[in-house]
Amino acid sequence: MLVTTTENVAGRSVQRTLGQCFGVVVRSRGLGGNIMAGLRSLAGGEIKEYTAMIEQARRHAIDRMVESATVMGANAVVMMRFDTSEIGQTMSEVVAYGTAVILEADRG
Repeated sequence: MLVTTTENVAGRSVQRTLGQCFGVVVRSRGLGGNIMAGLRSLAGGEIKEYTAMIEQARRHAIDRMVESATVMGANAVVMMRFDTSEIGQTMSEVVAYGTAVILEADRG
């Protein structure tokens, strides 16, 4: 399935707009990861444990969004975006959302 952050896909036109689709993931870092991240934050710089967690959560959210669009009968998602928020002090929510569409068949 094509997923794009743009409204239009070069060389293809939207035949039908099916509506909003999204995928939600809530992740929490384990105790060990929180301790390591806390120690790293004292020195400054990137906190690799959290970077990896958010990257995995975004990939998982996209997978869930694609599943939702597939159920709707879409062959693409346009205007895909991410939204993130914190739940409490240890959890992060990641939402991938966009518009499920049917694009015309590829002419190439």
